[in-house]
Amino acid sequence: MTPRGGFYPLPDDNVPILPGGDKVETLVLVGNVGSDMWHEFQSSDASKRRRNPLDGWSERVITVLAKRLDAHPFFPFSGPPYLPFQRWAQRGDPVKPSPIGPLIHPEYGLWHAYRGALAFPTRIELPPRRPIESPCETCAERPCLSTCPVEAFSDNGYDVPACVAHIGSADGTDCREQGCRARRSCPIGQKFHYLPAQAEFHMRAFLRANRELANNRHVAGQPKLV
Repeated sequence: MTPRGGFYPLPDDNVPILPGGDKVETLVLVGNVGSDMWHEFQSSDASKRRRNPLDGWSERVITVLAKRLDAHPFFPFSGPPYLPFQRWAQRGDPVKPSPIGPLIHPEYGLWHAYRGALAFPTRIELPPRRPIESPCETCAERPCLSTCPVEAFSDNGYDVPACVAHIGSADGTDCREQGCRARRSCPIGQKFHYLPAQAEFHMRAFLRANRELANNRHVAGQPKLV
């Protein structure tokens, strides 16, 4: 885990009140960059859990850290309703939305994530944050939009059913085992690429979650996605 920026919350940030009734004065994001976190997770007992192992491990690690620092932990996977971590990330970290959706960092590219946040009832001095432009603005070729085997990314948005169907097929082995091909084509942050095992873990979790969602919709009388 590594600090992923922080900010002083404003009313529009929708940061919850702390359990004791105090207002959050400082919010520090916690997450991963590259595969450093993956090694620790893989060596833990939590990695053997059948359901949401990474979420469970993140919750345990960040909760322990919060207690040590007299902070309160928030998590992006606690919900519904879910906390606006994408908005918080853009307040505290130099990230911008990429053409394919995930937030892009000028150094780490698309190879990072936010696993939680530490909420403090006091104002903590934070390092100054320099405004940046998205690296996507100067990327003329934008290979992320042309590399997907099923053209799931376009000006019309993200075609989730097409993506899920491809990942789950025999033709989708490369994306399933190595990670999203569109994401891998981004030239920013190449040295922070996830390891194949880490990429496959996330892709299989994405596939499983969307299949469960499709099955739930089917039970409710809506058409299946896959």
